[in-house]
Amino acid sequence: MQIFTFTDTRRRLREVLDAAEAGKPIGIERHGRRVALVERDRLQGLLADSWQLGRPEAVAEAGGWSVFLPGTPIAADGADLEEAVEEFIDALREYAQDWEERLRLVPNHEHLWPLVLFVSMSSDAELASWAFGRNS
Repeated sequence: MQIFTFTDTRRRLREVLDAAEAGKPIGIERHGRRVALVERDRLQGLLADSWQLGRPEAVAEAGGWSVFLPGTPIAADGADLEEAVEEFIDALREYAQDWEERLRLVPNHEHLWPLVLFVSMSSDAELASWAFGRNS
């Protein structure tokens, strides 16, 4: 992994971004801590295929549909499957926002950071595709 200091990153930003876009491992070090710079589509694909995210489940019940993500507090209902999916995506986004604001510090939520990262970098169409194998 090529490591850049914060100062080098600012001075050589184009080179750093070009390397990340090409899939090269890039690190940026600041105050003794190192972060990785990864091209979005590569990271999104890795997360989408990760077992850690799980897969949402949809069930028909009481004349409507429920969609939930097992192992998380994320669930939604709708009169039909399309509405339930839209509500589910809204619930994912609300959870991601709550996680960033406070849940990331709660022990039984901190492990969901891959899900939050995936939701944050995905469009609604991409989330629907991930969840239910739809074409976006």
